[in-house]
Amino acid sequence: MAKASEVKSGNILRFNGELVTVEEFLHRTPGNLRAFYQARMRNVKTGKLVEYRFRTDEEVEICRVETNDYQYLYEDGDYFVVMDNTSFEQYNIPKFLFGDAARFMKEGMNVIVAFESEEPIMAQAPASVELEITYSEPAVKGDTSTNALKSATVETGVEIRVPLFINQGEKVRIDTKTGEYIERVK
Repeated sequence: MAKASEVKSGNILRFNGELVTVEEFLHRTPGNLRAFYQARMRNVKTGKLVEYRFRTDEEVEICRVETNDYQYLYEDGDYFVVMDNTSFEQYNIPKFLFGDAARFMKEGMNVIVAFESEEPIMAQAPASVELEITYSEPAVKGDTSTNALKSATVETGVEIRVPLFINQGEKVRIDTKTGEYIERVK
């Protein structure tokens, strides 16, 4: 256990039995009252924002979190199987930890996973991925007066919107957070 005065922004705490990441941690000394720490924390699993005032001598539990690079191997039901690049150990990571980026996961890509005492608590896919277009409608000639978009399916089975000049078989870069087309890859 540590004192509240030892907490910094970015720490992960066990608060009311839940894991939270500290987004903002400010020391306040109002007029003739006692000093306290104002904390804004986000629940790791649910994403809910929590605000709390800690006394300066209050004890908090700072969790030890190990973050490492892993290679995504394959999908197994509700889990993604990843492998540690140094020890070659394999771990099952729940899909929901990746959020919307899980739709664009491709075998062999590198991901970042954070563990707290053998339990995966956070997972992050790359900011952008390069995927091949497996199906797209042919463009209509002369329909380029505006930056018109058409539907296209990528190799992971997700349908995205791409510019008219993108054809089947080409590779495109996609933003994993928004699912939007970024650019064509040569």
